[in-house]
Amino acid sequence: MFLSKPKTLSTHRGTFTWREGGDPDGSPLVMIHGWPESSYSWEHTGKHLKHGLRVIAPDLRGLGDSERTQGVHHYQKQALAADVISMLDELGVTDFQLVGHDWGGVVAQEVALAIPDRVQKLVIMNIAIINNLKGNMEVIDKVRSGSGKAYWYQHFQQAPGLAEAMIPGNEETWINYFVQGIVAPIPADAVAEYIRMYRIAGTPATGANYYRTFVDDAKRWATLSEHHWNIPGLYIYGNKDKVIIPEYLNHIEECFDDIQVEQVDAGHFLHEEQPEEVAGHMNRFLDTH
Repeated sequence: MFLSKPKTLSTHRGTFTWREGGDPDGSPLVMIHGWPESSYSWEHTGKHLKHGLRVIAPDLRGLGDSERTQGVHHYQKQALAADVISMLDELGVTDFQLVGHDWGGVVAQEVALAIPDRVQKLVIMNIAIINNLKGNMEVIDKVRSGSGKAYWYQHFQQAPGLAEAMIPGNEETWINYFVQGIVAPIPADAVAEYIRMYRIAGTPATGANYYRTFVDDAKRWATLSEHHWNIPGLYIYGNKDKVIIPEYLNHIEECFDDIQVEQVDAGHFLHEEQPEEVAGHMNRFLDTH
């Protein structure tokens, strides 16, 4: 195993879990998972990371083994970033490099907005760049011009009470629907972990809350169009993704002083379909001591 078993950490914001791997004395690398995953999503990518990196992988609120907090507002992405920062403060981690996938990529961007002087490099995978208003509007136009059927699960989870009523007892079917690899299979141990996680009481609701906050999140991001990232950035794109479509890459070079874009022959869960290739791109970008 690359990652440790989940460790529990209490901060002023709540009780969370996290995993650790790599070089204990290495340069801190914070890796934030997306939905419907947990910190375990970095297990197979981590095995291919170069020596000299200390991986710190939090379980976001409501997922993994972190607390299942009631109240939708706790799942706004700015609030989830505050959770992560509180964990890093408790662990005594000051400066670090940062990786995020899916909703974890948004949370990573919110972390970088909140404490830019502590984030040395930023890696984002298969999610919107939150200050890329121009590109994200082009995505909306493209989706509206088609059927939008790939986004059904977002509307399903936004409906009050529906996820809570229909997912319990059907966790295996629910998870397997999303994490089928498009190009290569997602490791069976990872799939089993996400099924286990979704069987924890309250998870259908807390998982759905990531989508129930989307309107409020989007209003916030619409105010960020003038923001410009001066943190060196790397965007790794699984180019077979049916939800995060290629238009999300439009204009991202206008959002960064320094951005590299790499494509991987994979779907949305690129880091689990092609862990060695994804780790290779990160190894060329990330620094060790």
